[in-house]
Amino acid sequence: MINIGNLKFDERGLIPAIVVDSETKRVLTLAYMNRESLEISMEKGLTCFFSRSRQKLWLKGETSGAYQHIVSITADCDCDALVVEVRKDGPACHLGTDSCFENPLYEGEEPPAFQYNDLMEMLEGRKANPKEGSYTTYLFEKGLDKILKKVGEETTEVIISAKDGDKANTIYEIGDLMYHVMVLMIEMGISLDDIRREMASRHVIDKKVKQEKMVK
Repeated sequence: MINIGNLKFDERGLIPAIVVDSETKRVLTLAYMNRESLEISMEKGLTCFFSRSRQKLWLKGETSGAYQHIVSITADCDCDALVVEVRKDGPACHLGTDSCFENPLYEGEEPPAFQYNDLMEMLEGRKANPKEGSYTTYLFEKGLDKILKKVGEETTEVIISAKDGDKANTIYEIGDLMYHVMVLMIEMGISLDDIRREMASRHVIDKKVKQEKMVK
């Protein structure tokens, strides 16, 4: 663990801070901190930056409500740049977008990495704007009972495949189950963040239990 004294601020007293979503690992923005804003960030647990255009400190979310709760701050090997992982309360960009990086410049042949958020957005789109011939649209049109029936069927398929010791098919069936569970989530207005918060609360409880056992 290093301290602020190990960091190398530039001639203007600034250090670049790459802000990353702790859940999706998506880059949200590139901002700058000086020593004071970094100290405030660490004290409050919220990102505070130094605006080069306005020449003043600004606490992200102070006016918009889109605070960024700091999970960790890590310096690079030269200690002249930071990666700040956060949990965000709203859009990272002043334009209202999830990330400041929304303008593709080049795309290689490799497909982008799968993201659950992207799948959820697609499912939400099918519910809001039904598409003829879409299986997802069909499920939403049939409603909750049909979706629950499919979740039950896919759960059974997972159990059968696992019982047979068929790893490949179990993976396939788990994929089907996860898809239908996500359709259920959309139908019931449950977000990925809701699930993350639930799992995080369980992690905290487990951590406390472990600490109590260590004390005993």
